[in-house]
Amino acid sequence: MRIGLISDTHGNLDGWQRAWDLVLSQAEVIIHAGDVLYHGPKFTPTPAYAPKDLADAINSAPMPVLIARGNCDADVDQLVLEVPLHQPYLLAQWGEVRLLATHGHLLPLADAVALAQKWDVDFLVTGHTHVPLVRRIGSLTHVNPGSPTYPLAQDEKLRRTTCAMIEDGQVMVLDLDSGASLLTNC
Repeated sequence: MRIGLISDTHGNLDGWQRAWDLVLSQAEVIIHAGDVLYHGPKFTPTPAYAPKDLADAINSAPMPVLIARGNCDADVDQLVLEVPLHQPYLLAQWGEVRLLATHGHLLPLADAVALAQKWDVDFLVTGHTHVPLVRRIGSLTHVNPGSPTYPLAQDEKLRRTTCAMIEDGQVMVLDLDSGASLLTNC
């Protein structure tokens, strides 16, 4: 089973397409941790800023796309997205995998971890920071897939456009330029 993870696309069709080509097209389900269409006031739109085209690409995905609403997602986005923006938490089970996705802007991370542990999920998926992360906390794995649009990691090695996948319980954060695995829980 393969679960595709992405966050913080911010209307960038190119970032989505590169993630699609690398891993999302092979997923059984895609979890988007929010900030789907709008770039927000903090960022200058990328040359590939095409929110309507990105919405069309998400809408045409043949597998389910589940989205946790982010701080840049608005009610108006739902006019072009055919999949619901879950807010602010998305609790899902796919096969034997239970996960909680939240953008990460409303609840301190420690509280999100506590909630994930209380609900006995396998994976906590967050976004918001644009910094890829994979870490184990007891039986829980916390994953931030980073961003295919605006990478913000301080560490040069991680300041890459990224997405992630969960396959057979293993997580990999992938560099969209090289296809290389940057982080893993194995």
